[in-house]
Amino acid sequence: MKATQQCMPAASFGFTTGGIIGSIRRFGWFQETVVMSEISIDRYAPGDEKGIVELIVPIQREEFGIAIAAEDQPDLVQIQSFYQTGTGDFWVARKDDVVIGTIGLKDIGNGQAALRKMFVAAAWRGREFGVARKLLECLIEASKARGLRRIYLGTTAKFLAAHRFYEKHGFELIDQQDLPASFPLMAVDTRFYALAL
Repeated sequence: MKATQQCMPAASFGFTTGGIIGSIRRFGWFQETVVMSEISIDRYAPGDEKGIVELIVPIQREEFGIAIAAEDQPDLVQIQSFYQTGTGDFWVARKDDVVIGTIGLKDIGNGQAALRKMFVAAAWRGREFGVARKLLECLIEASKARGLRRIYLGTTAKFLAAHRFYEKHGFELIDQQDLPASFPLMAVDTRFYALAL
C-alpha cells in the first residue's frame, strides 16, 4: 500500500500523491488491479485533537492497562504549543479522514529531541500497511533536516513489540541515567532508547 506523506513542506519521501492508488497482482497471464484509498501522513493541524485522543487513550487504557485519561495528558490538546516549537513537530496517519496513527517529536534542546506519542490503531499495524514505519521515517527525516543529532524515547518494559521495532530501526537501549536532564520522563517509562542521527 502506498501513502501520501507530508512530513515536511515540499517533501514526498517516495510516496504517491493523489486520491486513489492501485496495486497490481500478477496471476499468470493476467493482472488484477486492486484499488485502495490512500493512507496519508500529515503534520498535525488544529482540529486533529479529537481523532488523536480517540486513538491514543483507548490503546493506553485497554491494550496496555495504563490507568490514564486524556485529562492526564495535556499535550494531547496542546499539540502546537507542546510539540510544534523549536525543532519539534507532530504527525498523524489518516485513512479515509480517520486518525490511525500518531508520532510526536519534542524539542529538548542542544540538538536533541524526544520521540513521544507513537501509536497505531490495531487494525493498521504490521508490515503489510507500514504505518508505524512510515511515521518513524517521517520523524527521522524531519529530524535530520532540522539539524537534530540525537532522538531519545522512553517506553515500558511490557511493550515488547515496540522494543523490537525501535531496535530494528537503529535505536539503542540506554540506561535512564544516560538521558539528558531535559528529557520529559513519564512515570510509566522504564526502558529507554537513543538514536544518533
